[in-house]
Order: sequence, then C-alpha cells, then structure tokens
Amino acid sequence: MAYLQQTVALAPTCGPRKNATGGLSPQRERQIKQLILDRLGESLEVAELARACSLSRSHFSRAFKCSTGLSPQDWIRAQRLARAKLLIQHTDLSLTQISLECGFCDQAHFCHMFTRSEGINPFAWRCRVMGRPKNSAAQPAMF
Repeated sequence: MAYLQQTVALAPTCGPRKNATGGLSPQRERQIKQLILDRLGESLEVAELARACSLSRSHFSRAFKCSTGLSPQDWIRAQRLARAKLLIQHTDLSLTQISLECGFCDQAHFCHMFTRSEGINPFAWRCRVMGRPKNSAAQPAMF
C-alpha cells in the first residue's frame, strides 16, 4: 500500500506548467506536494501548508496555483481521487475503507466527488475496471 501512496504523487493533474513568475520554487513545490501526499488521509488545512512554506495563506494559495495550475484544495482532491482509483483497482477494500484511507470525511462525500469527477459512481467504476458485472454476488461487500 505504501507503493500506491507514493506513486500517486507523480500522477499529473493538469496540463503543462506555464513559465510564470510568482509561483513556488521547485524545492518548495516538491516539499509541499510530499507533505500533502504523506498526510493525504488526514484533514489538511491550507493555512497549515502555508505555514510550512513560511507564507501567508493567500500568498501560498496564489503561488501554489501559479505553480501547479490548480488551487491547493483542487490538487489535494485530485490526489485523493487518484489514490482512490488505485485502491479500487489493486485492493479488495470496501468503498467505505477507501474513502477514509484517502481522507474523505465519509463514503457519501467520496462517492459524490468521485461521480462528479468520473461521471460514474465508484462501485460502477470498480465493476467496469475489474470486468465484473454490476449485479455480482460481491456487490453487498462493497458497502
């Protein structure tokens, strides 16, 4: 599982980065991304991330978006969803367990965010990816 957690960090979440001024230094960007990934299953506050960079909350948010193309909250959400997809594909954890492992407050919020992102609920996505029919005997075990 540790391997899955580390590989999500490298998953791109947006297009190529613009050469703009005002972003985080590459070292700070790596540091913050690693901090986020190390604590992805926990509650993360933007103010806490800003303190880690010795920046104000607003300056950090602008610099992070300038560097990554996404707000800190959007980047965290994308990483949580990417980790959830890996866990859905490579483990037999229930969706409730996956939602908590990825830092969502509950399964309902996870399912809502997943469906909004992918256009399909996580159980149906699991069935599609794993090649199982939706009405298989394994369905009750997912919840």
